[in-house]
Amino acid sequence: MNEARYIIVVGCGRLGSLLANRLSGLGHSVVMIDRNETAFGKLTAEFSGFQIVGDAVELEVLRQAKVEQADYFLATTQDDNVNLMVAQVAKTIFEVPAVIARVFDPSREAIYAEFGVTTISPTKLAADRFLQACQIETELNL
Repeated sequence: MNEARYIIVVGCGRLGSLLANRLSGLGHSVVMIDRNETAFGKLTAEFSGFQIVGDAVELEVLRQAKVEQADYFLATTQDDNVNLMVAQVAKTIFEVPAVIARVFDPSREAIYAEFGVTTISPTKLAADRFLQACQIETELNL
């Protein structure tokens, strides 16, 4: 991502705020959407983007974020159902080129794939890291 991109992040929790802060710091145009206005307190001084208080499940909130102009749409809430719904809408209705969603339940990744949504599963990533650590431990004990 060398040139500035227009990126929408849904969910201003630990992950969403970290992404928004970093992306904004890199010079990208970032819009953060969260239902809870106090969640925006996680954004740092380097965040120069826009904040929208609202439910990203509502089409009007996505229109307010100008989702049709987005290069990237990141669904980072704690709720797999919300992430799937908003990611699906961004991809199929607004045709955002790159849609990435967090999914806690790895068995749901196939559903996201059907809609052309890229997934990142913290559960799967953590399991992989644990397995790697176990393999290292096993090798050290040989």
